[in-house]
Amino acid sequence: MRILHSIILRNLSNFEARIMNANIAISVEGLSKRFLLGRKKESSLAANVVSVFSKKQIQDETEHWALRDINFKIEQGDVVGIVGKNGAGKSTLLKILSQITRPTNGRIEIHGRVASLLEVGTGFHPELTGRENIYLNGTILGMTRKEVRNKFEEIVSFSGVEKFIDTPVKHYSSGMYVRLAFAVAAHLEPEILIIDEVLAVGDSEFQEKCLGKMRDVSSEGRTILFVSHNLAAVQALCRNGILLENGRLKEFNSVTHVLDVYSNLKKYSSNQYVSSRTLREDQDLGFAQIRVLNKNNDLCSEFTCNDEILIEFTFDISSLSRKYNVFVIVKDKYGSPVFSAERGIDRSRLTLCIKQKFLTRGRYSLQTFIHIPTVFQLEALDDICHFSVSDVSSSFAIHGDYNYGNVFGLCEWIEGEFLR
Repeated sequence: MRILHSIILRNLSNFEARIMNANIAISVEGLSKRFLLGRKKESSLAANVVSVFSKKQIQDETEHWALRDINFKIEQGDVVGIVGKNGAGKSTLLKILSQITRPTNGRIEIHGRVASLLEVGTGFHPELTGRENIYLNGTILGMTRKEVRNKFEEIVSFSGVEKFIDTPVKHYSSGMYVRLAFAVAAHLEPEILIIDEVLAVGDSEFQEKCLGKMRDVSSEGRTILFVSHNLAAVQALCRNGILLENGRLKEFNSVTHVLDVYSNLKKYSSNQYVSSRTLREDQDLGFAQIRVLNKNNDLCSEFTCNDEILIEFTFDISSLSRKYNVFVIVKDKYGSPVFSAERGIDRSRLTLCIKQKFLTRGRYSLQTFIHIPTVFQLEALDDICHFSVSDVSSSFAIHGDYNYGNVFGLCEWIEGEFLR
């Protein structure tokens, strides 16, 4: 009786585990990847034989762990953004999940067909035409010829390469290559879509088109893994995020929380810019100093929503023979423009006042330049003068990780009838 009871409990436990894993698209346990650095690759059999019997040994060979003990589970239908600095292990992780490379340690489980777009050229045969590569990719994904044919016109239309569909893809530009590759990956209905920074190759219009298509794909319940340095795109598209740092998993949480942690890892510049150059003989003026100040005209980098923020521009001027303007863009922590302002330069110092209860909680920086309107840009600066805004003591206090945007809407409420 005791043995029977034990068997029943074990079967129930296995059944519960299967139920819990039924909604898991990707499971990663103890994943690690090691590369050996400093190893010289011999180019011939003779060279290999000589190297074996040579007394000279390679002394500078070192190992590099691109990934170390990564663990996470991604549910079906989730849209996950993977962020981190260059060399953090993002692309290596995607190549392992796409089964392009094997892990050194650990195991992965993937439930569903996977389509990957990792770099220009991945998955396409250069000697085949665009048409042939569409059918080839469909076959790899396990689709029948009829299923691919039903999607063919939609794929070609989305990619915009109709005129070149019967041309070998080795003759495509990088933009054409990526457009067709993305169209194939997104339209052939994989359960899991894995996309690396490769979308940066396309123009801005196509990038917007791709993001719209990925939203459609996610709304159909398919899983997306998206790597990008465009944090605004990650914020807009993804629900959850993974932060990698030096090959290790630092955060796996809501995308807002992960991007907040990632932004805190960045080394921000000071709240002032001081020029170290002198004007050229052919240069009328330039930036001498830019400072972020509080209402007492003191240097300040931390404000609340109830504070005024002063941005003071001091110019180095030799003459004002022409009409110049100063243009400033305030950017959020993702590098996306929040608002801009412009003013003609008619004196050596100008101050822009950002009114209280305008910027919401967040980190901000400046991009600014001097230009002759509609003619040319004289001097430009970017990612300078960082400052932060908190909601402490604000009547507009914001709580939680939800993204409320960057500015408060100073709108007018039109009153109707009283409730009865």
